[in-house]
Amino acid sequence: MKCIILAGGSGERLWPLSRALRPKFLLEIYKNKTLLQNIFDIAISFTSSKNIVTVTNIRQETETRLQLKEQCKSPIIISEPMIKNTAPAIASALTYLEAKKDDIVVVLPCDFVIENKDAFIETLEKAKTIAKAGYITTIGVKPTTPEVGFGYIKLGEKYKQANKVIEFVEKPSLKDAQTYVKSEEYFWNTGVIVSKISVLKSAIEEYTPDVSNGFSKEMFDNNNKIKYEYYENIPTISIDYAVLEKANNVAVVELETQWNDLGSWSALYSNGEKDAKNNVTHGNVILDKVKNSFVYSSKELVAVSGVENTIVVETEDALLVCDKSRASEINKIVQALKNQKNEITNTHKTVFRPWGFYTCLNGGDGWLSKIITVSAGHKLSLQSHNHRSEHWVVLEGTATVILDDEVHELSKCQSI
Repeated sequence: MKCIILAGGSGERLWPLSRALRPKFLLEIYKNKTLLQNIFDIAISFTSSKNIVTVTNIRQETETRLQLKEQCKSPIIISEPMIKNTAPAIASALTYLEAKKDDIVVVLPCDFVIENKDAFIETLEKAKTIAKAGYITTIGVKPTTPEVGFGYIKLGEKYKQANKVIEFVEKPSLKDAQTYVKSEEYFWNTGVIVSKISVLKSAIEEYTPDVSNGFSKEMFDNNNKIKYEYYENIPTISIDYAVLEKANNVAVVELETQWNDLGSWSALYSNGEKDAKNNVTHGNVILDKVKNSFVYSSKELVAVSGVENTIVVETEDALLVCDKSRASEINKIVQALKNQKNEITNTHKTVFRPWGFYTCLNGGDGWLSKIITVSAGHKLSLQSHNHRSEHWVVLEGTATVILDDEVHELSKCQSI
């Protein structure tokens, strides 16, 4: 089987921990691994790394590559020049893949975790059987609570070990979600797709020709970056809207193990380890008379007293406090900040680069101070500045610095 991993996101649902340049799939929020690494682990359990293509945005490509290199020597990564949602991402990956007529592809989003990997692979095998019969097969989960942030699949007639799909419902109202859970006619949509490559490509071409029209192997440069002109005028649309809601050959197979979408603070709370008062905490936290709450500290001491059903998240440059029931509305705050052109929605104070990372400590009119960490054996590019001067102090290690064509070897406490 081939596999497409969709590694994208806008960094809104887990703000302020996630940002546009470092969305949730790059965050280490599940068993000391990032969501990206977790999904890659799942992928290599049913296929080899040479059959896995990861699609990400050019702004997130560097860290995506660094993280995957911890698991695979030469990960295959396609980087999009701009965010265009899941349909163009899947179409570009299908264009890249060398495929025989009946090759099966599994599409994995980067926002879920599963309890039992063996059960997931068993479900994929069932879906593979249905896909070989010409169906675009999705994986569904029986809903346990009326989640309004999930997509729902309405079940149709039985077909082998699956059900045909009547309709998809994206993020329903609470009232509708409650009805869906009681009816037992709906599954949560995991976003996982299993299909013949030829069937999925044909469906995209038929139902949304504007997405893949003109796509060819020439769209990729030597580093698998998609050339701008191929993406400039295509629509921004999800695979659900583009294909799954229109096609009449869509089926769903039930996943019979615990599945969790970790895309929101309320989801992290639901899946976190609770204390005696039903609180989930992370980092440097102290609580007094607090119940049913989620408190996250990235660095500073966070002290909380006398609240219930509250989410508190501290990062190095922002603090979020909200009622747990309103966690799904955080994107409204993010949008307001974007309207103000506030860079806090794009980056953290700590920014990762191929050579290491830097943290902005403080700044003002005409000055900025940073701590720069360069990984051993790596280097920054040579630079020339006409309107500013830089003063470097070596805090640890040894640095080779080129200044005006002269090479300087600096050790701890030396400066230049």
